[in-house]
Amino acid sequence: MKAAVELPVVESPPAQLPGLNRVIAGGLVLVVAAVGASLRMLHADHVAWLSTLLLLFSSLLIQAIPFVLVGAVVSAAIEVFVPGSVFTRFAAVPRRLQLPIAGVSGLAFPVCECGSVPVARRLASKGVTSGAAVAFMLAAPIVNPIVILSTAVAYRGRPTAQAMVLGRVGLGLLAAVCVGWAVSGRSPRQLLKRLVVDAPEAGHHGDRFGAFFGHFASDAVSMSTYLVLGAAVAAVLQTFVPSSAMNSVSGATGLNVVVMMGLAGLLSLCSQSDAFVAASFVQFGPGPQLAFLVFGPLLNLKLASMYVGTFRRGFVTVVLIVAATVTFAGAMWIGALVR
Repeated sequence: MKAAVELPVVESPPAQLPGLNRVIAGGLVLVVAAVGASLRMLHADHVAWLSTLLLLFSSLLIQAIPFVLVGAVVSAAIEVFVPGSVFTRFAAVPRRLQLPIAGVSGLAFPVCECGSVPVARRLASKGVTSGAAVAFMLAAPIVNPIVILSTAVAYRGRPTAQAMVLGRVGLGLLAAVCVGWAVSGRSPRQLLKRLVVDAPEAGHHGDRFGAFFGHFASDAVSMSTYLVLGAAVAAVLQTFVPSSAMNSVSGATGLNVVVMMGLAGLLSLCSQSDAFVAASFVQFGPGPQLAFLVFGPLLNLKLASMYVGTFRRGFVTVVLIVAATVTFAGAMWIGALVR
């Protein structure tokens, strides 16, 4: 019997509302207040572009914010109330079955892409294979029920609604499993910079509820910040970029998919609300919109920084190459079938 290899561990700290997020949130409130005051002086009905911009921006926020809040509640509940033994039992599953099971387990653990990274690190520390931990991390933000529901709501009434929901789940799951398979040859020690052990569980209900609201506040502000920025960019593009330019890109087969993947990576939206932004790009067909919905939760600027801090060198490159290839091919194929 081989001796267990001890790995460096670090205890995960309790969630706190980051100071930067508080500053950003306060800044957003001031911006909204300034815009409201300006409207009273400018009379928005006389400034057509301003009316259009605010209408697009507010409609995206109104539709998406409820899903962000629900997602923050679920993520915080999993972090605080789901015992670590649940993950330990998963580690006992035969290794050949861990990869596919991990891919679909997001249905039971609906966490956003930010929350899935520490959960994946915890899985690896409990003995789950590297490939399975990564497959869960990438699939959970796409296959979880909240994201499925938000995508269905965003595309409701459209003839492509069913194809967008099923295509997102299927293609996202495929991309996650492919990336997991690509890193499955690495041990947790070779994949992760440091493994994490759970902090001691709070012994009193008051402590747990305090931790819950701390996680909820942190997740809600963080996800809402990226949503507001993404909605603002989408509204600006829809308002100021000439429709002829958008149409020329949207009609370029292959290029339109790459553009939407790049946009998803730059916006770094939460997967629980990005469908409303994707659906607003009506110039683009189902294929490019699907590429936006699948690639964004797999790799974006926000996630890249988290990956660099969690995984060893080369991981981001593997995710980029495998996820981009699978997403591009799948989006092109589905786009050719769905019109």
